[in-house]
Amino acid sequence: MIYTAIDTFYLTDEQLKNSPSRKDHIDEETETTLRVYGCDLIQESGILLRLPQAVMATGQVLFHRFYCKKSLARFDVKRVAASCVWLASKLEESPRRAKQVLIVFHRMECRRENLSIEPLDVFSKKYADLKVELIRTERHLLKEMGFICHVEHPHKFISNYLATLGTPSELRQDAWNLANDSLRTTLCVRFKSEVVACGVVYAAARRFGVPLPENPPWWKVFDADKSSIDEVCRVLAHLYSRPKAKYIPVCKEHVSFAASSKAWDSQTPPVPKEGSLNTPIANADSTDTKTAPVAAATESGGSKDAPVKQALDKRKGSKKSDGFSKDRTTHEEGEGEPSTKLKHDIRTDTSGERSKDGDREREDRDRLGEKERDRDKDKGRDLREKLKSWKRDRGRDSDRERELEQDDADRDRDKVKEKGHRSRDRTRDSGGHSDKSRHHSSRDRDRDRDYYHSSRDKERHRHL
Repeated sequence: MIYTAIDTFYLTDEQLKNSPSRKDHIDEETETTLRVYGCDLIQESGILLRLPQAVMATGQVLFHRFYCKKSLARFDVKRVAASCVWLASKLEESPRRAKQVLIVFHRMECRRENLSIEPLDVFSKKYADLKVELIRTERHLLKEMGFICHVEHPHKFISNYLATLGTPSELRQDAWNLANDSLRTTLCVRFKSEVVACGVVYAAARRFGVPLPENPPWWKVFDADKSSIDEVCRVLAHLYSRPKAKYIPVCKEHVSFAASSKAWDSQTPPVPKEGSLNTPIANADSTDTKTAPVAAATESGGSKDAPVKQALDKRKGSKKSDGFSKDRTTHEEGEGEPSTKLKHDIRTDTSGERSKDGDREREDRDRLGEKERDRDKDKGRDLREKLKSWKRDRGRDSDRERELEQDDADRDRDKVKEKGHRSRDRTRDSGGHSDKSRHHSSRDRDRDRDYYHSSRDKERHRHL
């Protein structure tokens, strides 16, 4: 039993050897090939969908975790890879539509199998079935993960480790590429991301011939051991020695994104219609009817000449019936001539009446159209006159407002002048009572201001 928790989905070598696929008689080589093939699909589809590398890495980790709990014989690799891409895009906040994912996987399968690339019909039964299966497989993924989809990648540790060790900058890109390739293997479910990062850094340093400190060992600083680092390097070397992964049909249900919609619809067997000629019942009846006269002839006469006589009698009877039918048809044709003439006259009369009715209807329509046009013209004139009168009234009101504002401005100026003269006179008369004069002048200002506002409001109400 595999228990899942946040960042604790790690298996031992024995659990991987006794995987559910092995119980369904799928060998280790086939399982490894299909795992690599599914991860290739996820990586390629992520590039076509223009997703960030974090989405593709998360999808590949979910892919490996799912097949640690479920068998390859029950769930097809292509369908699970598409669902992993769709789920990972939502987990990493770069969502894509189900339609986009299905169109991309349809195109990839057409190119991989050298088929003619036809656009996927969104309104076909095939598309509807593929979408249902995509949603259903995503549900299986979430159920098996226990809705715990937290993934920690080794990429975020690589730059810190290389900066701490003081390695050259060329080493960073190579280590990053090795980390991307490690996701095609089961290293993500066997070791922690820190250990995988150390193994990637060690492999990149060995490739470029960059020495790393060994006294004291550098991997102990990053919580790793030498045996785990050697195992990571061994798995990566084995991955690069393998040929390109190809699809192996081991699933019980055949899944194809590239089948045409017509072929997909034709998979359902057609229901035979009642009374069709292709049914075996009709054939049996026809054979019975053919054999019936022969059997009757053999039973009646019993001799060899009896069937010959019957055939001659039938021929004579058929000739007589043909002559009678010809006479009858000629007689009917002669009688049917006046009826056809009457029918022709009736048709001409009805067509003339219909044409007259059509002319009347056209005249009525023309009259109604002219009346409606006159009404529209009258309405337009009324609206124009109303607009003109409204504009005139508006101009008058604006002129009145301008005159009022001018009068108010003149009054303000006169009041200011009077106040100035009063203050001068008061300062001359009472030199020592300056504070009282100031107090009185402020009162006068407030009183005049209130009077001014009230008079202005009254005049506005009058004009309105």
